[in-house]
Amino acid sequence: MIFRSAVIALILLNSWVSVRAQGSDLTQVLPAEMTSAIHIADTFVSESNITYVTVQNYQAKLDIYRPVGKSPVPVVVYIHGGGWVNGTKEEVLMGTLPFMAMGFALINVEYRLAKVFPAPAAVEDCLCVLHWVGRHAKDYNLDPDKVIVAGASAGGHLALTTAMIPTSAGFEAECANDDDAKGGAGLWPNYRVKVAAVINWFGITDVVDLLHDANTKAYAVTWLGSQPDREEMARKMSPLTYVRADLPPILTIHGDKDPYVPYPQAVRLHEGLTKAGVKNQLLTIAGKGHGDFNSEENLHVWMTIQAFLASVGITPVAK
Repeated sequence: MIFRSAVIALILLNSWVSVRAQGSDLTQVLPAEMTSAIHIADTFVSESNITYVTVQNYQAKLDIYRPVGKSPVPVVVYIHGGGWVNGTKEEVLMGTLPFMAMGFALINVEYRLAKVFPAPAAVEDCLCVLHWVGRHAKDYNLDPDKVIVAGASAGGHLALTTAMIPTSAGFEAECANDDDAKGGAGLWPNYRVKVAAVINWFGITDVVDLLHDANTKAYAVTWLGSQPDREEMARKMSPLTYVRADLPPILTIHGDKDPYVPYPQAVRLHEGLTKAGVKNQLLTIAGKGHGDFNSEENLHVWMTIQAFLASVGITPVAK
């Protein structure tokens, strides 16, 4: 996976820095893995396992890591992969370090998985994270106008659906009562924040495509289950269904030899977004599969991410 080399990418991204030794005229050079780790340790605080929504007796939780400061900061909502069937937020934490090194807050989320909760549960949960951010941005000093949603594989798909599916599609009902401070007695204030950018690592864009013929994937079949409206639900779960002009900027990273998520799906998304006039970029990693990128390729990925976010006005807050 791409995140096996995330720490190396973090090292290269930050390069080397020089610091003057205390009480000495000598210059001590520390490798960037130390300076980056020290910076995060000195400036970030964290809070784990915060319940962001409760549904079907399941408490969906998130962890938050944020820099301490006076000004609200951009925040990355990161969604783990695993084919909607497996995965945990804890196992992808190391791969999110470059976001923190860039000075962004990070929200690392879990969601209901397919072996107990088939589609559309995962999509519904991740949409509710945007409502949680809207309700709590001030509490955690987050900038609600600079929310980035990111993820890989099924997490990339969920990052896309979280940004692209409109409230009118009807997948946010479980969030409505939590948004109402009156406990359901008032009108729905709808605290869902608008996504400012999406970073999509090889996410599924056409779920229907994974249920048929040569592209049939067991994980997709399991996620949709045996519900009678399986085809229609798969269409509603597909980011390609929601391509339109008013979407946030989207960066897609995909290997053109991916055996798990067909690369042509990334091309179709790129072409559709471009036709609709949406700012987007497809970064193709030639000859590579499902995130098996080397350190040099990962460095290129992270530098592209940083440049893409800067191009849409999302940069670290000056201290």
